[in-house]
Amino acid sequence: MNKFLLLGATALIVSNTTFAGDYLTNTNQHAAFLRMVARGASIDVDGVYSNPAGLSFLEEDGFHLSLTGQSAYQTREINASYKTYKGMSSPTTPELMDVNEYYKGTASAPFIPSFQGLYKKGDWTISAGFAITGGGGKASFDNGLPMFNSLVKAGIFQQTAAAGQPVGADKVNINSALDGTQYIFGTQLGLSYKINDWLSAYVGGRMNYVKSSYEGFLKASLIEALGGKELMTMDLDCQQSGWGVTPIIGVNAKLGKLNLAAKYEFKTNLNIENKTKVLDVPESIPDEVIKPYANGEQTPNDIPAFLSVAAQYEILPTLRASVEYHFFDDKNAEMLNNRQKTLKHGTHEYLAGIEWDVIKRLTLSGGFQKTNYGLSDEFQTDTSFYSDSYSLGFGARFYLSQSLSMDIAYFWTNYSDYSKTTDNYNNTKLPGTDIYSRTNKVFGLSLNYNF
Repeated sequence: MNKFLLLGATALIVSNTTFAGDYLTNTNQHAAFLRMVARGASIDVDGVYSNPAGLSFLEEDGFHLSLTGQSAYQTREINASYKTYKGMSSPTTPELMDVNEYYKGTASAPFIPSFQGLYKKGDWTISAGFAITGGGGKASFDNGLPMFNSLVKAGIFQQTAAAGQPVGADKVNINSALDGTQYIFGTQLGLSYKINDWLSAYVGGRMNYVKSSYEGFLKASLIEALGGKELMTMDLDCQQSGWGVTPIIGVNAKLGKLNLAAKYEFKTNLNIENKTKVLDVPESIPDEVIKPYANGEQTPNDIPAFLSVAAQYEILPTLRASVEYHFFDDKNAEMLNNRQKTLKHGTHEYLAGIEWDVIKRLTLSGGFQKTNYGLSDEFQTDTSFYSDSYSLGFGARFYLSQSLSMDIAYFWTNYSDYSKTTDNYNNTKLPGTDIYSRTNKVFGLSLNYNF
């Protein structure tokens, strides 16, 4: 039983993204994305990330700079229904009871900065950017998770029943909490070239640095009426870091009112190394179980290859519409314990957006994104679960002067509930169901300046 507890705790190593995009990829790195969503064919300063090849078609030479701040808030909820042990209905037959529990975690990122900038001279453009390219916040479950609590209840009963003094789940108090943070910092640099009047290309790369920390504890004891004796404790304090390089290529074809663009980010081979301060578990745990999570050990955390294909059309001189498609090759990005192999397919995203220049100094826009993960029950865990979703974004750009503009936006995501039912709930050998739910909202503001 303790072995499974340890494995559950170290599942915290797998991260959840706070923003739009894939498991380890944030696609919102500018407020222009939040307000329009489909920016893969844009010709603007935010193209440093979304369409770097298109930068060659900016009308003005010189420097174009942008600074963005985003604030994100997300909740993760688990409705757990499972059977556990209450007592013995006969000397050889356990008595079962039904348990219904609600767990809520919050993930917040009050301020996430990013920078995008470029210098254009004739047919050549050099661009650079810095952003939180994955993760981006702290997730806290103040009352623990069902993967721990259900297993502890079942394990305590089995151990005490074997000693002839069975302790049912209704006689156990569990105090547990989990906190996790993860940031993937990305610094991008690249070069765009305008090949002719309608075609341009880009080549560049991004350096990614991962910084994570995970803390958790669990204390199980008898209820006060039975003396409050401590039955089990567990503590974890683990920090991780690692780095990897993402090669990036892109192309842009400007055909009159129609602009076509594509970008491909190659898979990033990335390992993260543990710096474990505390890993308190019983001495009976085998070394081969502890070793993958011990201090100094490394685990794979690849960022998947990413393809973006987009088109933007100028319906009127003041009205533009865009569509876009994303594919993340998750099944070929290595994860801890080859978790990626349990996915049914990579992630597909479908995006659309429209923007309207209402007056000379004001542009309004809105957009839509549909995300389809290839999820499976084996992939979903309490500490790292996802749900298919759709997102809506809207906002405005204000032109404060000829050289200075400001984007303000709001981005909201609606997730489908994911239900996972098993006959061996968290390795208790009893049935149970988890219903996973999420919410997400992001506010963003960008200042753009060119000279």
